[in-house]
Amino acid sequence: MHMTGITTGAVCVYPNRVAECKKALKELQATEIPIASVATGFPTGQVPLKTRIEEIELAVMDGASEIDIVINRQYALQGNWQGVYDEVQRMKVACGDAQMKTIIAAGDLGTMANVYKASMVCMMAGADFIKTSTGKESVNATLPIGLVMVRAIRKYHQMTGFKVGFKPAGGIRSAKDACTWMSLMKEELGDDWLNAQLFRIGASGLLTDIERQIFHHVTGRYAAGYEMPMS
Repeated sequence: MHMTGITTGAVCVYPNRVAECKKALKELQATEIPIASVATGFPTGQVPLKTRIEEIELAVMDGASEIDIVINRQYALQGNWQGVYDEVQRMKVACGDAQMKTIIAAGDLGTMANVYKASMVCMMAGADFIKTSTGKESVNATLPIGLVMVRAIRKYHQMTGFKVGFKPAGGIRSAKDACTWMSLMKEELGDDWLNAQLFRIGASGLLTDIERQIFHHVTGRYAAGYEMPMS
């Protein structure tokens, strides 16, 4: 995989591990891999806005080129969309040149209408990506939720000309699942979105099966436990 230039889209860590991650990637001569940091009181966001902003700024200062924020679920459930917009906009400013992925925590929003509204508001506030979940909610990335979000992206693109990325995360555990999500992107948004700049998958639970399938492709069989312990 290294010889073909295939890498993960980014390495995602907590803010206090960003500097350490940057050092490790340098030692591995893999500095081309972006460092993403979950911030803003991940996964719940239940800390003061000032603290969330400072966390973003510190992560960027330490070397994060991507920031994953979480929205204020209380505001969303109360229908306070102006409040959601204002906070996300301030977080975008704090990100500076770093890309901002906005986690709407769709499983906590109650209705598909709220999923659509949260998606649109976050894009209007400057999100570079919208992301389904933290992976900690009781409901994470499902295809119905994904369909609502990518159609919001399509509508936003039609209205503004701006392309916003999409990241499903949580509960995606097999290579077949990943192919299904890729099919959704192709059918709803087209080939322009089938790249790491506009489409990511939260892959912490997916990595093992991808490794298994690559091993099978290369050798014609699945790995034994001693060859790939996580399989």
